[in-house]
Amino acid sequence: MLDTREHAASYYAATRNTDVTYPGFSGELRCDIAVVGGGFTGVSAALYLAERGYDVVLVEANRIGWGATGRNGGQLIDGFTNVENIRKRIGSAEADMVRAMGLECRDIVVDRIKQYSIDCDLKFGFLDVAARPAEMRDLEDYIEDSQRHHYPHEMRIVDQVDMRDYVETDQYIGGLVNMGNGHLHPLNLCLGEARAASDLGVKIFEQTKVTRVRHGAKPFIETESGKIFANKVLLAGNAYLRDTVPKLKRTVIPVGSYIIATEPLGDERARALLPPDMAYCEQCTALNYFRLSTDGRMLFGGLCNYSGRNPKSITASLLPKLLKIFPQLEGVRVDYEWGGYIGISVKRIPQFGRIEGNTYYVQGYSGHGIAPTHLGGKILADVVAGDTEQFDIFSKVFHFPMPGGKWFANPALALGMMYYRIKELL
Repeated sequence: MLDTREHAASYYAATRNTDVTYPGFSGELRCDIAVVGGGFTGVSAALYLAERGYDVVLVEANRIGWGATGRNGGQLIDGFTNVENIRKRIGSAEADMVRAMGLECRDIVVDRIKQYSIDCDLKFGFLDVAARPAEMRDLEDYIEDSQRHHYPHEMRIVDQVDMRDYVETDQYIGGLVNMGNGHLHPLNLCLGEARAASDLGVKIFEQTKVTRVRHGAKPFIETESGKIFANKVLLAGNAYLRDTVPKLKRTVIPVGSYIIATEPLGDERARALLPPDMAYCEQCTALNYFRLSTDGRMLFGGLCNYSGRNPKSITASLLPKLLKIFPQLEGVRVDYEWGGYIGISVKRIPQFGRIEGNTYYVQGYSGHGIAPTHLGGKILADVVAGDTEQFDIFSKVFHFPMPGGKWFANPALALGMMYYRIKELL
């Protein structure tokens, strides 16, 4: 489930619309830019660079979209990071730029889908649901703040009396609709972008594990079967970079996240549960999120495991949570279960940086993946081309290394999240 070199046995892998694979690498190769990681960040960076005429090589240890990119909830949400975190740590001008980036990252995805005719089931409509009055107040504050800053997409508050027009459950007291956000098939999106990059000349190598990155004026990467020399190296492995670059491993905590997919519910039953076919997400610390697939399955995720341990059974852990929200699904069959790691940054701000001159990286999206990763790739491509404005904002934020590695970091993070969960329950 986590370590196979092929795609995880997910609903997404079972319904990917291409079986195209790329060869493994051996020998020696020279290029302008070497990209490590075949998820959204790496593929996005490679595609941007190819559009600008660079000679790009991308290597992936497993398959394109193998990690969090191909396993996530498929929810397309704007917002690059917590704007107030940036305002407190750097300044108001930078926070305003980050707010603009939050809109840009969503637009990048939509524009890519249109530009390269990528079939990935994109649908608009997103509902943040509230289970408590405090959560509802937060949503009301959020829409007021968005309106003050001239948010360009339709947003509206949904009161409790109207909630069943959106979701057939009594678990929520209201919500916030955002018609600019939505949901899609993440693996098909990444595979489509990789195809576009390959068509533009990017050399993509799968099943090619990087064993070492040599930094400095003339960087290169070593794989299990060769070397790739480049003018610049971009690191986009996030939670799966692991021991390849020890300096980065200690600043990002790998956290497990899990999803189940039911049997097809049938159009009538599916639309009775989620009439407008939006994506849905809770506001609490131990949140759940859910949506319908194109073929009418309920995709239900959550169970974010900060301890670093994986559940013995994903279905046994998640199905009771699904049935609490939708008891009318009692007896439903679960056809797929899968999980993977996301990279958590302690400050919940993506980590951008440079190592010894010509190696650049981004990691630690903290569960806000599809749209921000695309902007992360663009920012890395911009740096290569000499535009450092957006990169410089995030590189100013210091991310201290966690002592003790996973033996300390994951338990400490789990205790911290337990504290916030107890506060919510009280």
